[in-house]
Amino acid sequence: MPARPSPHALVGAAILIALSHAAMATTEIQQQEARAYARKGETLLYHESHWRYRQDGAARRLVLYRCPDGRAFARKTVVERTTAQAPDFDFEDARDGYREGVRSGPQGRVVYVRTSAKAALKERPLAVPAAGVIDAGFDASVRLHWATLQGGRPVTQPFLLPSRMAFEPVRLEPGPAVRWNGIPARRLSMRLDRWYGFIAPTMQLTYASADRRLLEFAGIATIRDAAGRHQDVRIAFPAPAVPADARALQAALATPLVSQCAS
Repeated sequence: MPARPSPHALVGAAILIALSHAAMATTEIQQQEARAYARKGETLLYHESHWRYRQDGAARRLVLYRCPDGRAFARKTVVERTTAQAPDFDFEDARDGYREGVRSGPQGRVVYVRTSAKAALKERPLAVPAAGVIDAGFDASVRLHWATLQGGRPVTQPFLLPSRMAFEPVRLEPGPAVRWNGIPARRLSMRLDRWYGFIAPTMQLTYASADRRLLEFAGIATIRDAAGRHQDVRIAFPAPAVPADARALQAALATPLVSQCAS
């Protein structure tokens, strides 16, 4: 049985949307690769292939999580809604059937979770606070509050924990100026702003100073190991996103997911 997701795993942390004939209408397609390592050491755990694009006027993201041998085992799609920091998203891991996300509909927004392929999907109406942050929206939130953080002042915002189907306060603290692989950067830290936040490791985010590009995330990830435990990882984005075309994006959206990575 998979381990119960920890709050920090869900913070650290976006749903298959088929492009079909709409693929030709996509614009501003960018693709970027990332590598996830064990936080202490250089052991490669998995790859991430990120796609950013616009379709039907909305900013969208696709993330394929790949085994070390390159096969995809999980997928996340993100669709920007009224605010960039609170998008809809859907994440599914084909290895155990875990799924979580937020969707919008005529009756409002809904948060949902399925702990395994054999479990029922749990849903609950979701009221998003004015400053609420959902999943990959944390990146937009960092950019929104960049001047405040650069000025040395922390920012606390409600962050959605899908497993609890509720928002919890998360505190983003400014850190030192650093050089990341020779790139001038700013290091930030993020943790639950609750009394019990001390029991989980602080997450670290490193952003390029020039363009506020995420260079590295270090903390507990949504992706679990073979025993169902959330992994303490270091995810590096060694190169900026590059232009891609609609056919490559379509192929990524249609990539089948495998049920296990090779041992």
